[in-house]
Amino acid sequence: MTPGLPPEDWPLRAASRSVAAAPHRWHVQVTGQGPDMLLLHGAGASAHSWHRLMSRLEDRFRLIAPDLPGHGYTRSPKGRTTLPQVARDVARLMDEMGAAPRIVVGHSAGGAIALEMARQGLLDLDRIVVVNGALEDFRGPAGVLFPMMARALAMNPLTGFFLSRGSSVAQVRNIIGATGTDLDDAALGLYTRLIARRDHVEGTLAMMAQWSLKELNAALPQIRVPTLFLHGARDQAVPIAVAERAAAAMPDARLLALPDVGHIAQEEAPDRVAEAILDALGATRAAAEE
Repeated sequence: MTPGLPPEDWPLRAASRSVAAAPHRWHVQVTGQGPDMLLLHGAGASAHSWHRLMSRLEDRFRLIAPDLPGHGYTRSPKGRTTLPQVARDVARLMDEMGAAPRIVVGHSAGGAIALEMARQGLLDLDRIVVVNGALEDFRGPAGVLFPMMARALAMNPLTGFFLSRGSSVAQVRNIIGATGTDLDDAALGLYTRLIARRDHVEGTLAMMAQWSLKELNAALPQIRVPTLFLHGARDQAVPIAVAERAAAAMPDARLLALPDVGHIAQEEAPDRVAEAILDALGATRAAAEE
């Protein structure tokens, strides 16, 4: 396996490249032709979670999908995984690549990163699409306990080893199934391989340990980039009410529910997600031409 890149049988491996943009050595997948579109995956995943959607959009856009800091095959220093930092680092990656995406699609925590980039004015954006966005912290006692637990786990150098031992497709099916998502064995196998990688597990926990959405949520009324919230109505990880509140708080946002779809909508229902994205972008272009 080439250092910094996934194995040869990884989805869209031919589109993979390694890009140094301080302080990370990023794994990025780039495919398609047309205006740039940035795809940001969620916590615990990698750029692979977009590969079924990318095949449906690559004839219209140049798609750029990085592994987030500490995730997948991106190599990152420890201690730089707060939401504002990750947003700035992704913007620096775009500068290093000479990319100018005016559309960002983010899944789960990636949706929060997309909105944070808009909040900071890091990209000149025409449209944001948030797919099953994880946009609220845990409430009540869990809001105190879970971040503390994640921080403690991230400080333990053996965390990844213990959490990844014995991972199997059956175990991953149970984990992902608990989010309301129904994936086939091929998709589950990719997550099984990710969870077996110590660096990936530790990177995910490190991001969880520093993640806070309080500042972003307070700023939602000031984010004027037109935003579409796509949300699987069957999502058990992030209730659709989270998207309803976020869309209501923003000046130019709307919510489209996807019936019978769970948390990882872009893998479970890529045709429907692609259609919704293209419809939203068509509406944007029509409004601009009036």
